[in-house]
Amino acid sequence: MTNKFNRDLENLTIEQIEHEQFLEEIERTKWHRYWQSIKKDWPLYAMLIPVLLYFFIFRYMPIYGILAAFKDQRVLTVSIGNSPYAGFYAFRSLVSGDYAPMFWQAFRNTFAISMYGLIFGFPVPIILALFFSEIKSDVYRSTVQILSYLPKFISTVVITSVITLMLYGGNAPHQAPGVLASFLTNLGMVPEGTRIMLNPQYFRSVYIISGIWEGAGYGSIVYFAAVMSISPTNFEAARIDGASKLSQIRYVTLPGMAPTLTIMLILRIGEILTVGYEKVILLYNVQTYSTADVISTFVARTGGLMDPTGSVLNVAASADLFNSIIAMFLVLGANFISRRVSDTSLF
Repeated sequence: MTNKFNRDLENLTIEQIEHEQFLEEIERTKWHRYWQSIKKDWPLYAMLIPVLLYFFIFRYMPIYGILAAFKDQRVLTVSIGNSPYAGFYAFRSLVSGDYAPMFWQAFRNTFAISMYGLIFGFPVPIILALFFSEIKSDVYRSTVQILSYLPKFISTVVITSVITLMLYGGNAPHQAPGVLASFLTNLGMVPEGTRIMLNPQYFRSVYIISGIWEGAGYGSIVYFAAVMSISPTNFEAARIDGASKLSQIRYVTLPGMAPTLTIMLILRIGEILTVGYEKVILLYNVQTYSTADVISTFVARTGGLMDPTGSVLNVAASADLFNSIIAMFLVLGANFISRRVSDTSLF
């Protein structure tokens, strides 16, 4: 019995030694294997270089500009790096100083527009993807999909011009309202004589509805791919069990899309405080300023403003950094909740 135990112990020791030698060999040849893999697939790595350069130039190098939020650029010719530190002076002016009313108004507008866009805009691409998956004719489905993608590839200037022409009633009394404005008035949804584009209470609705029309078709691509990746046998089994179409969507399609829905929702939550300034600037005016001004337009408008002492406040950089920090915590929080509730998360 003792001899057998000694033999087993000796064999185990030899296996451990061989295993350690194997791990040492892997570690010693690690870089050689990496180099061989790069040599083998060098065209793929060469195609990756422009992407890395893009992210380095346009995503990482601008991070240096964050210092502007903490600098006192009394002399504009002095670079950001050589300017003296001003601490949180710009943040105090932004949050509770002279610029606080404008900033918090822009913050509220940004949050309201983004939340309404999330509540009403997030389900639309999903519904479109479900509709597309039910179309049996490939030609008809491709045609409908292409037509739904088109608004995404039209210039923002053209989109806003079309919206203005369809809604704007003009300044002069003799100028007739747009086609869509007249239609809404006839339905009783808008009071007679209301100039929608000049009324602040309608700006958010115009922005959100036009955004859904513009991006719903293009956004459905991801969800349509998720639907197509579900095995057809799952639908066949549900049909054999007597499931209706709605039951198949509820118990087969939506659970199959769940990982994609979770990831896209987390990303969308991270963009809650991100409303682009281009479309807002093209749509808003003095009358709709109270509900249309967002953080991005506030940043564009206040860049380089000075306080009474002649010091550049850099409230624009402070507001942008403040926005980015909140967005980061929103993504981290949504990802944490998703990881706790389900098995799907970004990281």
